[in-house]
Amino acid sequence: MKKTEAAACLQHKKIQIYDTTLRDGAQMEGISLSADDKLKITTLLDELGVDFIEGGWPGSNPKDIEFFKKVKDLNLKHAKIVAFGSTRRKDTKVTNDPILRALLDAKTEYITIVGKSWDMHVDIALNATREENLKMIEESIEYLKLNNKKVFFDAEHFFDGFKASPDYAIEVIKSAKKAGADAIILCDTNGGSMPEDIKKAVAKVKEVLGDTRIGIHVHNDCELAICNSLTAYEAGATQIQGTINGIGERCGNANLISIIPNLEIKYKEKVLPEGNLTKLTAISRQISDILNINPSDHQPFVGYSAFSHKGGLHASAVQKDSKTYEHITPECVGNTNRIIISEQAGISNILSVSERCNINLGDNPKEKAKTLLKQIKDLEHKGYQFEGAGASFVLLLLDLLGQRPKFFDLIDYRVNVSSKQLAEATVRLKVKGEVIHTASLGVGPGNALDNALRKALNSYYPTIKDFQLVDFKVRIIGGHDGSAAKTRVHVESSDGNINWDTVGLSANIIEATWQAITDSIEYGLWIKTKQKDFAEGLTEVVHSEAKF
Repeated sequence: MKKTEAAACLQHKKIQIYDTTLRDGAQMEGISLSADDKLKITTLLDELGVDFIEGGWPGSNPKDIEFFKKVKDLNLKHAKIVAFGSTRRKDTKVTNDPILRALLDAKTEYITIVGKSWDMHVDIALNATREENLKMIEESIEYLKLNNKKVFFDAEHFFDGFKASPDYAIEVIKSAKKAGADAIILCDTNGGSMPEDIKKAVAKVKEVLGDTRIGIHVHNDCELAICNSLTAYEAGATQIQGTINGIGERCGNANLISIIPNLEIKYKEKVLPEGNLTKLTAISRQISDILNINPSDHQPFVGYSAFSHKGGLHASAVQKDSKTYEHITPECVGNTNRIIISEQAGISNILSVSERCNINLGDNPKEKAKTLLKQIKDLEHKGYQFEGAGASFVLLLLDLLGQRPKFFDLIDYRVNVSSKQLAEATVRLKVKGEVIHTASLGVGPGNALDNALRKALNSYYPTIKDFQLVDFKVRIIGGHDGSAAKTRVHVESSDGNINWDTVGLSANIIEATWQAITDSIEYGLWIKTKQKDFAEGLTEVVHSEAKF
């Protein structure tokens, strides 16, 4: 498709998705993005198929300057890069204004500028008259249009302004339209508006602006950002702004990861290129990884637990028809359902896991499942937790059936911890008839044990070199026992393609760690003995994270 044809398609598209992760999202406490981070995220957003990517504020800091220079070299297939800034300063000519100059120097086709639409801000923040504010907005937009830019105007604090002084708030957006703004974005900057406020204001603006595109940009301070965005859409807004996973200052912005599937699936709006909705889960998690944020397991649509079923009745019904407890097919957003094994599980959960893992329960599978269910409940009563350790559960199932492979036998292990924050572990194992005695240092007992075990097994099972420990969690169970309380250790491992989780429990933290680590190694070796397609099929059961 030629560039002019692509622009024409974009112009007439009903709903536009505008991502501000790199600018507004980056204002979230604890986030610091390098220019390279921003370029990686830009590539992922373009792959997802959003229409606009707000890259940052040109000239405000070296990273944003570098980003706008380098982003031109990316071969973006769909998204348009947008530079963000504000209207000219009070008492400054547009031709001399450094902010407008920096916006032009960014050399983007689209520019978003923000201006005041709440008279209180005009009085206090700008210390200007209302007429001066209108002139700043008009002259800034006109100047950018004269320089052949497409301009979006962010009406900051619009909903607060509309509630306090509706006539002036409307006058602001009329001025923006008069100056030639290509779209006018209504901002709930403080995030305090109710859905009814949004609906009323957007309907009035639509009446005033006619065919000028209306956008919505809301914050999540009342946890209504998604609701308010969809309410604005219903009232006539056709550009939806937000961030990936809802990141942003204070309580965050509207979460595009939930808004997009709601628009596509519930409202039947095509907002992404055909087939791209299935990329949603993977891209959500990849961007979280770049941001160094742990994704929420319970995030709608893309969370690891978004389609998990723990109760036995639920699991039984889902096996018959997933619609019984799933509002959409998880695969349409790139996710998958999971049957959770826990003390609340029923026989159907266990039968489901056995079937998915291709484990034969014998001639009377229901009776075997009953036996296993009782064992699970006994173990979880003691403090084990299998819902986050599917790999340990699979090994438990194989053990009960007498099918658990024996890759090695433990003779003994010992751990010494020094005052230099180093630990030394020695391990004696019997592997294929040979006694192996190894020692290794590590940063802490767990790391030392893991290193010593791998050292002992490497020559017998070379695939171990692919196994990596990616997460390690410790929790005290029954803290009323003081230092004698049981410790639960959870380990997440990966071979670079799939991840799996194991658990150990003991009053001795070293013993609990050993259990979790050895389960991890044994499970990894077990799946390596299976066909590749079978191993990949296990992700639904045993992995807390799948690579897409």
